[in-house]
Amino acid sequence: MLKYILQRVSYALVTLWVIATLTFVLMQVMPGDPFRDEKMSPEIRRQLYKAYGFDKPVIEQYGIYMTNLLQGDLGTSIKYQGRKVQNIIKASFPKSFSIGWRALVFAVSFGLVFGIIAALNHEKVWDYAVIFIAIVGVSVPSIVMGPLLAYVFGVNLGWLPVTVDETQISMILPSLALGLGTLAFVSRMMRTTTLEVLRQDYIQTAKAKGLSRSQIVRRHIIRNAIMPVVTILGPLCASIITGSIVVEKVFAVAGLGEYFTTTILEADYPMIMGITIFYAVLIILSMLVVDIAYGIIDPKMRATAAKGR
Repeated sequence: MLKYILQRVSYALVTLWVIATLTFVLMQVMPGDPFRDEKMSPEIRRQLYKAYGFDKPVIEQYGIYMTNLLQGDLGTSIKYQGRKVQNIIKASFPKSFSIGWRALVFAVSFGLVFGIIAALNHEKVWDYAVIFIAIVGVSVPSIVMGPLLAYVFGVNLGWLPVTVDETQISMILPSLALGLGTLAFVSRMMRTTTLEVLRQDYIQTAKAKGLSRSQIVRRHIIRNAIMPVVTILGPLCASIITGSIVVEKVFAVAGLGEYFTTTILEADYPMIMGITIFYAVLIILSMLVVDIAYGIIDPKMRATAAKGR
């Protein structure tokens, strides 16, 4: 098992290096100029290029970029002069994360429950209801769902606030808007895998032994049906975190998504690269945790890891 974990960690590090390199290359070939102000004199432009190291050869810039990255230095923002990129991320990401983790817990929890209920009531009312929710969740993007929820529950009914503040209740609408699509995906997958498990011989054996439905669900169905869902938790977590950019705009959340969209428009290369690397680290870490968790949960994976030692 230790060999399996070390192997996954090494893959994660290589992936991060590739992403960091590709991000640097894309910034080099991307059209535009962060110092494109027509009122700026050529002398001031040259000084700014020198200050940010853009006057150096590309290879030297890459070496400085990777060295700083290894030291945890993501550079200094061009738009937000004098502010380090990592400090901006440190201040803004908690607001994005507070919505993201709530949306993930909501989506996975209800998605698993809905999927199991739908499978146990195959081709009945509850099954059709879950299918309808899944279709709506997949079909309606967060850029539409967000304003719709804000209008219905915030403006029309007045039940929930439409802007995020320090209160917990203000997190409900953006978390719902962000998590509905993932809930639909998880419920569909859980429904499909549960139906497959219900057709297995060991389920019929459990019924023949006189086990109740709840015992069969707890002991056999959940453990086996949840495995495919566990494998996609990493990408799901990443998609929710990065997908919060649109939701943050709708609900006026001063999170990392706000900085990301602004810095792209302003061609703030250090901010673009820093946020991209930060998101990449989150994605890689989430997938690494899922890989390790999958290896712990799945007996076949543990057996394979044991043979490799």
